[in-house]
Amino acid sequence: MTTIFEQVEDALVSLSVPFAWSVQLIATGSARPDVFLIGTLVDSPPEQHADDAETMRSYKVQISIYSRDGLTGLPDVDSAMLAAGFVKGNERMIPYTDTSQHFGLAKDFVYLE
Repeated sequence: MTTIFEQVEDALVSLSVPFAWSVQLIATGSARPDVFLIGTLVDSPPEQHADDAETMRSYKVQISIYSRDGLTGLPDVDSAMLAAGFVKGNERMIPYTDTSQHFGLAKDFVYLE
């Protein structure tokens, strides 16, 4: 059985966009890429129990897309995640980052296992 982290990484690899969990670490003296993705596990409540054991759990993950070119022409994260069995949730803008000059958009996805 694969973890939720592996499922997300497998879903996004086809986009050929740098991806990291929680934070993208950059070597000293290097610049951030023009477009990159950050994943966060928001929560994962149990959904069902039977015979004193958990039988279902949902996972809400947030995929944040950062781009220096604004919020149009972003990688198709929706299609990649939906094809992997995730359900699309809320979206929200992330404030512009002056230091790296990136715009951001956060997207929630839920997976039931």
